[in-house]
Amino acid sequence: GTVYIVGTPIGNLDDLTLRAARTLREVDVVASEDTRRTAVLLRHLGASPKKQLSHHEHNARAASARVVELARGGATVAVVSDAGTPGISDPGALLAAECAAAGVPLVPVPGACAAIAALSISGFAAAGFRFGGFLPRAGRGRREALAALVADERAAVLYESPHRVVATLRELAAKGAGERRCLAARELTKLHEETARGTVSELAARYAAAQDEAGKLRGEFTIVLAPLAEEEVAARASEARDAAQDEARDQLRERLATGQPLSRAVREVAAAVGARRGAVYQIALELKDGG
Repeated sequence: GTVYIVGTPIGNLDDLTLRAARTLREVDVVASEDTRRTAVLLRHLGASPKKQLSHHEHNARAASARVVELARGGATVAVVSDAGTPGISDPGALLAAECAAAGVPLVPVPGACAAIAALSISGFAAAGFRFGGFLPRAGRGRREALAALVADERAAVLYESPHRVVATLRELAAKGAGERRCLAARELTKLHEETARGTVSELAARYAAAQDEAGKLRGEFTIVLAPLAEEEVAARASEARDAAQDEARDQLRERLATGQPLSRAVREVAAAVGARRGAVYQIALELKDGG
């Protein structure tokens, strides 16, 4: 049998592709993140009653083994999440890996993606982008993920829940992205779809005010950070070069003071700080000349 990884609607039921609809009608078994929600979709499609298998983050290993067993027995299985594509910020990666390891054929049936949908209307010129998905909720993992998003020169896309979106925007601003252009898309493809544009700091203030007024925000958010402007990319590169040269100067001074041969010191320091050997050699000459 074959396992189909099927993209489902991210909001509007009409997000479903014709191919996905046909696949869901024809397979023998549907592995669902939430069998009740999938049952609604199957009824909407007029599909005949299907055997459903529960597959979510808490039973992923056991469910994956069951899917492999069914496929090896000749059954065709569609794997779906509540919204979007399994394995992309949803359960599915382990199942795909287990199927691949067992030699079970895997077929992707693409569908709607909130990240791509939001990026497409952002207006940000992005040859590439960083996908953050759902960030860790707290701790070191969250801090590191936010720092990596801000440090990346490319556009960045992440998902956030309504009760954490204000905190996330504020944290992004605190880490240096406050003036970066941003799109916040809420409830994409649903009835109350909404988009807002501004800087990260402006959107943090906007949604904080909305939260205070309404008591709470509703609907999942997709946040798109614009890529850095060319001027900021150049400024960052210049700062990095200056910092590397300062570090190289300090290390060279220490090494030469201990009598380490100049050529060896240059070679090792250049490797340590990630600078060009010629630039480090010039610094070494300046130090030997008393600079």
